[in-house]
Amino acid sequence: MSREALSPRQRALIEDWLPGIEIEADMSWDLVETTVLRAKAGERLVVVKAGGASDRHIEREVRAHREWTGPWVRRGRAARMLHADAEAKILVTEYLPGTLVQGTTAAAEMDTYAQAGELLREYHAQTAIEDPDYEPRMNAKALAWLDGPHRIAAQVADELRTMVRSWPHLAATCVPTHGDWQCRNWLCDDGVLRVIDLGRAGLRPAAEDFERLAVQEFAWYPGAEEAFLSGYGADPREPGAWFRQRVRSAVGTACWAHRVGDRDFEAQGHRMITDVLAGAA
Repeated sequence: MSREALSPRQRALIEDWLPGIEIEADMSWDLVETTVLRAKAGERLVVVKAGGASDRHIEREVRAHREWTGPWVRRGRAARMLHADAEAKILVTEYLPGTLVQGTTAAAEMDTYAQAGELLREYHAQTAIEDPDYEPRMNAKALAWLDGPHRIAAQVADELRTMVRSWPHLAATCVPTHGDWQCRNWLCDDGVLRVIDLGRAGLRPAAEDFERLAVQEFAWYPGAEEAFLSGYGADPREPGAWFRQRVRSAVGTACWAHRVGDRDFEAQGHRMITDVLAGAA
C-alpha cells in the first residue's frame, strides 16, 4: 500500500504538510473505509489516516484530538495530532511506540486494566452534558439496524423490536468517550499503556466505553473487571440504562459485522443478543 490509496486532494495535503514523506507500512484494518499508513517524515515517524467518500471516522478522530486528548497527550499516553483537514478526511499524528495489547501477555495482566481504567476516568471527567434525545436517537438507530440486512432470526428480531419500542424516552448524561475501548486499541510500551484509534470518539454515556470489555476482556481474564474498576473508580453502569445499551450494542454488532463481512464479529453479536435476551427473561 502506498500514497496511491489516498485521493488526489489527500496526497496533495500530506505532500504540502510533510514534503518528502516516505510511506513505510500499511496498518489498515481493511474492514472500514479508512487507510492507515506508517510513514517517515525527515527523522520523525508519523501515522497518516485518511478516509474514503463515506467515511465518518476521520471527522470524529479530528474532533477528539482537538477537544479531548489533551490530558493523555501531556502524559505521553496518546499521540499528538500534527496536521488535519476534516473536510478532506485526512489527519497526521505522531507515531506512538509500543505493541498492541491484543494477543500478547499484556492482555492478561491486571495492571493493564488498572491503567486502562485510570486513563478512561481521566478522559471521561473532562466534561458532561445532558442530552434529552440521546436514548431515543440510539433506539431509532437500533430499529434501523433491525430493518436492514442481517442474519438475526425473524422471531428474535421481532422480540428485539418490541423491547426497544417499549423503552421510555429518557435523558442521558454524556461525556467524551473513546467508542472502541478494548485491547486492540491499547499499546503497551515497557509497561506503560497508550491509546490509539479515536475514530469512534463522541459524546455518549460513560458506560458505553465498558461495552466491548464486558463481552470480551472482562469475560476472558478473571480479575480484569475488578482491576479496571480500581483504576476507573465508581462503576457508571446503572442497571436499566446498562441493559438498554447492551441490547443496542448487540444489535449493532451483529448487523454491522454482517454488512462488512466480519463473520467472527458477527458471531459475537449473535452471542451478545442471546445473552441480553436471556437476562430479560
